[in-house]
Amino acid sequence: MAASASGPTASEYVIHHLTHLNTLGEPQRALADFTVFNIDTLFFSITLGVLTVYLLYRAAQQATSGVPGRFQGFVEMLVELVNEQAKGIVHNPESRKFVAPLALTVFVWIFWMNFMDLIPVDLLPRIWAGIYAAAGGDPHHAYLRVVPTADLNATLGMSIGVLLITLYYNVKIKGVGGWVHELFTAPFGSHPLLYPVNFAMQLIEFVAKTVSHGMRLFGNLYAGELIFILIAMLGGTATVLGFIGHVIAGSIWAIFHILIIILQAFIFMMLTLVYIGQAHEAH
Repeated sequence: MAASASGPTASEYVIHHLTHLNTLGEPQRALADFTVFNIDTLFFSITLGVLTVYLLYRAAQQATSGVPGRFQGFVEMLVELVNEQAKGIVHNPESRKFVAPLALTVFVWIFWMNFMDLIPVDLLPRIWAGIYAAAGGDPHHAYLRVVPTADLNATLGMSIGVLLITLYYNVKIKGVGGWVHELFTAPFGSHPLLYPVNFAMQLIEFVAKTVSHGMRLFGNLYAGELIFILIAMLGGTATVLGFIGHVIAGSIWAIFHILIIILQAFIFMMLTLVYIGQAHEAH
């Protein structure tokens, strides 16, 4: 779709691009409906997750003690970077055997999901609209969002996954009794009158970490996606200046956004390491 005199209005164009392909088959109006699944988010996140695992598997298969190729060299650089960060945060060598590969996978996976934001806004939705129309559907209802990390469901899902791993290591490292004791005695002390306050503070901390972890990634990618949509609207103004502005603004924002998608993947990975590292420490 493109916003033009004969096409949808600017508002319709933006709303269409911000509507998920979901099991309702129409825009979802409710803020939270756990009976609705965003099919596009599931498809792209799972596909890119499989791609991530495949690329890392290929790198491991091609590993050699000789002079590495460019692909192997790049992956080895990433592995070294993540491993150094993991050593500085998670001090338990046994835990790092799982946590470091997890952090590497998270970084690469989120990078690919963020990278989808650099694909021209109308490219994949136009292809999907053509397929939808060929199957007898109304192309105006062919919704498709291709950036999984611009969907709060996906980012909160990942942050909840990190929370579950954090809880696992709290129990594994401290034991059930030790962790329960910590829940009721930190951060204000072990006086019985402080137990409810300590427990409430611990719950607030876990919730705040999880929500901010997912919201940070979502907010940055949603904003980036929205700016690309607004820039794409310039190309549909049917004027020379609009087209020139579209090309210039799109190029500048794309270059800047490359830094954002890498930085946000790195931040999510680092916070994953930090939260798991904190689970190894006693208050």
